[in-house]
Amino acid sequence: MLEIFTRLADWLVFDLAGLSAQSKWGDALHFFVEDVSKIFALLLLMIYIIALLRASLNVERVRDYLARKHTGLGLLLGSAFGAITPFCSCSSIPVFLGFTSAGIPVGITMAFLLTSPLINEVAVLLLMSLLGWKFTLLYIVTGMAVGVAGGLVLHLLKAERWLQPFAARAYNQAQQAGHTGTASTGSMTLKERHEFAKEEMTDIFSRVWKWVILGVGLGAGLHGFVPDQWVSDTLGQGEWWSVPAAVLAGIPLYSNATGVIPVMESLITKGLPVGTTLAFCMSTVAASFPEFILLKQVMKIRLLALIFIMLLVAFTLVGWVLNALTPYL
Repeated sequence: MLEIFTRLADWLVFDLAGLSAQSKWGDALHFFVEDVSKIFALLLLMIYIIALLRASLNVERVRDYLARKHTGLGLLLGSAFGAITPFCSCSSIPVFLGFTSAGIPVGITMAFLLTSPLINEVAVLLLMSLLGWKFTLLYIVTGMAVGVAGGLVLHLLKAERWLQPFAARAYNQAQQAGHTGTASTGSMTLKERHEFAKEEMTDIFSRVWKWVILGVGLGAGLHGFVPDQWVSDTLGQGEWWSVPAAVLAGIPLYSNATGVIPVMESLITKGLPVGTTLAFCMSTVAASFPEFILLKQVMKIRLLALIFIMLLVAFTLVGWVLNALTPYL
């Protein structure tokens, strides 16, 4: 299904505009068109569907099950759902908004948001062909562990208090509806459910669409014009500081888990250690400036800073561990 957006970008950029796929401008513009169209479609579709489900189903029962009885299981399920969804960091945000509006605890929602950009089935297959099943399995376990650990920390800190007002209001309303028992599954007609979902979709989309364009535009420019040669030349010596430096170097860039695999292959071929390469690519995928520009619209600065620091520490530790284990894998 997501191939539709690739074909649309092919037609607009290469066929209609006549740019070359090998040119920097062609690569950057193709990236921009594909990601903006994909994120807009996912944003509209996911918010509408989740809002429609909220108006039709008793999501309070699921929410309470995850929040009160099995928090650990909820975190694991949130991370696992993130691992099987083919979303990049920016296109995971519509689902995050939908979960928040349904009253799903923020820790569980963040477990999804942190894991989703790191792992998907296409990236797993490509990574297996590049590094073998041992490294691939370790990468999957590590990616899910980052999601679960991050979600647990945010759950314990009650991170929902650091959401932006409109997101916090939607979360609190869903929580209150569950506590007071005011929500019911059959109280709304089909037309009323549609109107409710359309209104919520319009409201949220109107708040974030401009930031999608800004965030993806920044990512597209960096994606098309920043070479990877300087990364391998600077960070390929295997020094202890090369891993945190690689994590910091990946922050300004932006890609998805599938698109970053060729970059990973190029860096490893040029001599960058596997752990350093994976730390760089994880930072590019899950801690990029474009993602945080979008997240700023739904989270306050304190929560953004906390997530940012957590990711930098986690990716650095992952890189060090993988570099230490490389001789044994």
